[in-house]
Amino acid sequence: MNILIIGGGGFLGQKLVRELATQGKLRDREIVGLTLADIVAPAPCDAPFAVKTASCDITDRAAVDSLLAARFDVIFLLAAVVSSHAEAEFDVGMQVNLHGVLNVLEAARSQQNAPVLLFTSSLAVFGGDVPDPIRDWTVPNPQTSYGTQKAIGELLVNDYARRGFVNGRSLRLPTISVRPGRPNRAASSFMSSIIREPLNGEEAICPVAPDFTHYYLSPRLCIRNLVRGAEIDAEELGENRTMTMPGRTLTIRQMIAAMTSVVGPEPAKLIRFEDDPAIRDIVAGWRFDYDPAKALALGLEADESFEDNVRYYLADDIERQRESQLP
Repeated sequence: MNILIIGGGGFLGQKLVRELATQGKLRDREIVGLTLADIVAPAPCDAPFAVKTASCDITDRAAVDSLLAARFDVIFLLAAVVSSHAEAEFDVGMQVNLHGVLNVLEAARSQQNAPVLLFTSSLAVFGGDVPDPIRDWTVPNPQTSYGTQKAIGELLVNDYARRGFVNGRSLRLPTISVRPGRPNRAASSFMSSIIREPLNGEEAICPVAPDFTHYYLSPRLCIRNLVRGAEIDAEELGENRTMTMPGRTLTIRQMIAAMTSVVGPEPAKLIRFEDDPAIRDIVAGWRFDYDPAKALALGLEADESFEDNVRYYLADDIERQRESQLP
């Protein structure tokens, strides 16, 4: 089993390779090699199999063809320009999130083995006038350029799978919280910052009201679901290769209360509410009521509680970072 992770330098890519290194297998086959690719070559990771790293700009078709000249059994396509960035810079979003995805699909099509290709999509494909709850067959109605680009990516993956070019599947990710690292240009970035920064003793600004409601999943369960998503047989996926990952619907107030129940009241005092019209205009079009029946039936999971999200961050990121700094 030879695996490629495009977007392997991001936090999900790095967590995914660690999970695969722990398991050593995927789709009931031993992993013999893994390549991490990103716009800048990712840092190498320890694993019981060979790990290569590569720099690749997916907007460059020749670079993508060169990357996929090797035969891969499974491709995780995680790379993307995130929501606020895609909204602020339309051309950049189109180049990466649309043309870049098409470049990867075309390069994968040239492989004779029709590799498993898992594309990470987004709940941003939904918005506007759609009924609640949103189900697997609800028609996408994106209200941002990012959501539109992701919706097109889903359709492309579905059609390339229908034609037998790839064994494709698309997973719509909930907002992932608590993300490690620093804030990025995703409109949803504050949904991790308001937990992550206070847990690290830093002030955090929340640009929406405490009753703002959204749909969340922890990085730990997201990675588990990505692995499970790659292992599902094509026959189980049916004629629609797209599904929404399970998650939990919570308000900002409930997230903060969960953090307080785990670590006490002090971190919550570092959160300051400050309205940001630019963020508010983007997230106002997002939806939060989802019925991920297909994903649940196929073995994907949601967190038991947001308290678990907080505990996972403390164990998987803060404690891991401390251990790595020990002499």
